[in-house]
Amino acid sequence: MKDLVKMSALEIGRMIKAKEITVLDAVKAQLEVIKQRDPEYHCFITVLEEEAYAQAAEVQKRIDAGELDDSPLAGVPMAVKDNICTKGVKTTCASKILYNFEPIYDATVIEKLKKAGAVIIGKTNMDEFAMGSTTETSHFGETKNPWDTSCVPGGSSGGSAAAVAAEEVFYALGSDTGGSIRQPASYCGVTGIKPTYGTVSRYGLIAYASSLDQIGTFGRNISDCAVALEVISGHDAKDSTSVSTESFQYTKALVDDVKGLRIGIPKDYLGAGLEEDVKESILKAAEIFRSKGAIVEEFELHSVDYAVPSYYVVACAEASSNLSRFDGVKYGYHSEKAEGLQEVYKNTRSEGFGNEVKRRMMIGAFVLSSGYYDAFYNKALKVRAIINDGFQKAFEKYDIILGPTAPETAPTLGESLSDPLKMYLSDIYTVSVNLAGLPAVSIPCGRDSKGLPIGMQLIGKHFGENEIIRAAYSFEQSVEYERPTAIAAEGKEDKSSGNQEEKSSPKKED
Repeated sequence: MKDLVKMSALEIGRMIKAKEITVLDAVKAQLEVIKQRDPEYHCFITVLEEEAYAQAAEVQKRIDAGELDDSPLAGVPMAVKDNICTKGVKTTCASKILYNFEPIYDATVIEKLKKAGAVIIGKTNMDEFAMGSTTETSHFGETKNPWDTSCVPGGSSGGSAAAVAAEEVFYALGSDTGGSIRQPASYCGVTGIKPTYGTVSRYGLIAYASSLDQIGTFGRNISDCAVALEVISGHDAKDSTSVSTESFQYTKALVDDVKGLRIGIPKDYLGAGLEEDVKESILKAAEIFRSKGAIVEEFELHSVDYAVPSYYVVACAEASSNLSRFDGVKYGYHSEKAEGLQEVYKNTRSEGFGNEVKRRMMIGAFVLSSGYYDAFYNKALKVRAIINDGFQKAFEKYDIILGPTAPETAPTLGESLSDPLKMYLSDIYTVSVNLAGLPAVSIPCGRDSKGLPIGMQLIGKHFGENEIIRAAYSFEQSVEYERPTAIAAEGKEDKSSGNQEEKSSPKKED
């Protein structure tokens, strides 16, 4: 049964439908791996063991009754980033200030997943309030990269990415404000997709920067990501930024055909600051697309130079407003060292928020303050419009844009926190996508000299998810999915021990 966790989410779904395994089998296998591996990787803040078994029994009944015949992921265990509200289950944003918060409602994406028969097995670790690029700012401790435990998994959705890579879960939800799905997907060697802004409801997502945040999916291949994204996409009247389309059909794009597809590579993405191993892998990926009939060219996209400063001004400004609600009065942490309302506010926020959150809130308050609004925030909005215009002009010529997801592979734990500016610059290729509200996917495309995974980013035009999914799927047909070295070795050791059950389990990897 242990080999089940190596399989793709869609394969598990098919096996459950075919009655080769039960939902309980899948959940049990997954929980066993979590117990074995998570003490080392710390992907989860909350593991829902009892709840998962109860969900498994209920979903199995629905499957047996034929209620979920059209749901390919019915019964497949998955995880949710801990800034997405789950009714009656702690949703902490990895912060002391929400350490005991239990929402009284489900986020819209959770409602949709439950309707489709998903089994939520736990809430994953993250950077506090999604502010960070390493999953080291969590109040509950850092997550480690399954490829190398001395390295970060990326962030802020590092727990979700690491859980998928470590085979602790088949697929997971994350949120992406400036690359928080794509960058950890790159560092952990998995696939992560951030859809067009407004295609997935943000109702129930605890906001960092409302005009940038978007929920997306992680999987070990693009097929799992696309199917899960199809489940959670669609209009939601409870989210004023939700687009009017009722549903999206991403799985139709899972075809191996890029002939005639026009792919642009920004020269700006291949310049100074990009590790040579990363550059080499991106150029090799471009050659694979060319060999399959795509038209691949380099072009100028100058606006990338302004993306990081513009992003951090906009994001921090919105964060300073969104996080003002956490005051120690309504819910969450409440300071006992306070006399009077003002002290409650001051002490609760001083004790409840971590340093990175405080830093960004103060930056946000500064750029919105009288005398600085025009000099910083208003100017950042103008730059945002220029960045969007630059992408629109590029898409007049190209169907998708190809480039690195991050300038380097996963850095060592502690390295980024000691140099916040370096951490911010790790988002240089991803933040512009959020500023323009575009869809993008990160897929593994190689490994560096240290054996760490490298991610390639495919960016699409607004509502162009099908083009990037098609390109990602076609690329996947030319490369093999690689498991983290230590985990792959663990599997070989198990098989060499002569365990008959291991040998008879399904071997296919997606």
